[in-house]
Amino acid sequence: MCTTEIIALSKANPYFERLNTSLIGLSVDSNSSHLAWLYDIYLKTGIKVPFPIIADRNGNIARKYGMISNDVSTTETVRNVFIIDDKGIVRLILIYPMNVGRSIPEILRALTALQVADSNKASMPANWTPCEPVILPPPQTFTELESRNNQIEKDRNGMAWYLSFKTPKDCKSVENRTSKQLKEGEKTN
Repeated sequence: MCTTEIIALSKANPYFERLNTSLIGLSVDSNSSHLAWLYDIYLKTGIKVPFPIIADRNGNIARKYGMISNDVSTTETVRNVFIIDDKGIVRLILIYPMNVGRSIPEILRALTALQVADSNKASMPANWTPCEPVILPPPQTFTELESRNNQIEKDRNGMAWYLSFKTPKDCKSVENRTSKQLKEGEKTN
């Protein structure tokens, strides 16, 4: 994790907490290095990092999760993001090359999408953002197909029985903060 990502994630931590999510960092540096790094961030920015960073000196955890790409380096990790659900299942993996920082707004959007999809038994369309319509699961019987087509004709909520939408229940939005707002927050704090 790079310093800008640590700072951005620290600032966004309240939004992750509102989504019932805990952040954990993993680095192949030593615990002493982490302490010095986090203290330096604190001295220069006033930010106390609110989540743990695991020291994985031998890279065992990083290797198990595929975070060390031997094509790039045998000791340095690529910038992975794992969203792991409350059952311990990896639900999403984002892999950034070493020279591209993580997008915190995208991580929040993807996390929200997973939670809303689960609670609505639905799928998310391309470029979905919080509180926008979700895709209904396809009908399983011909009777359901006919009913779906009638609903689409009546409500104008889709284009065919296999692609129709609904407004999600329990809309989860991280207070509808946009990418721009998160970036501005990074600059002003």
